Amino acid sequence: MQIILSDFMSLDGVVQAPGGREEDTDGGFTHGGWSMPYFDPEAMGTAIGEVMTTTEALLFGRRTWQTMAAAWPDRAGDPFADRMNEIPKYVASRTLTQQDLTWPGSTLLPADDAIGAVRDLRARDGKGLLIMGSASLAAQLIEHDLVDEYRLMIEPILLGGGKRLFPGGGQARPLELVSTATAGTGVLICTYRPAGR
Repeated sequence: MQIILSDFMSLDGVVQAPGGREEDTDGGFTHGGWSMPYFDPEAMGTAIGEVMTTTEALLFGRRTWQTMAAAWPDRAGDPFADRMNEIPKYVASRTLTQQDLTWPGSTLLPADDAIGAVRDLRARDGKGLLIMGSASLAAQLIEHDLVDEYRLMIEPILLGGGKRLFPGGGQARPLELVSTATAGTGVLICTYRPAGR
């Protein structure tokens, strides 16, 4: 399986709380929902829909899973919502139990070795394993060189602080630009893959 990372990202690299004011206020972050004014359903919705057609399962950290689990089950009847509700979901958390995972199709990864479990999933035959949001988990996957494709929606806003996606350990990770498109709102929709893969 290929691990595909998809994120809304500010021009200065922030991925924290793109969807809602109270989504993630860690560190005193006050810009929750910053991405919404830039969402272009035609360009960005199409890009997200396209990646979902090649996705076999979703991968979440705890906070993103909780946000999604609170939003999608009540939207049944919409084709995208139906896909979100039916697709298998893997959750990395040290605090949730399998019994907490009430969103159908959700499976808890082992708390003591989530990265090892993701590595095992990646080694299976299959299509994409998509991680959306989940900044902490995504950064760990990048650090362990487990991301096969980056689908970034880079938005024309500087947030000046907040959670970032990429590890800061000093290791260079060359990428190859596979495709780019521009939304009517000024968002750059970019697909990258690690160079040489």
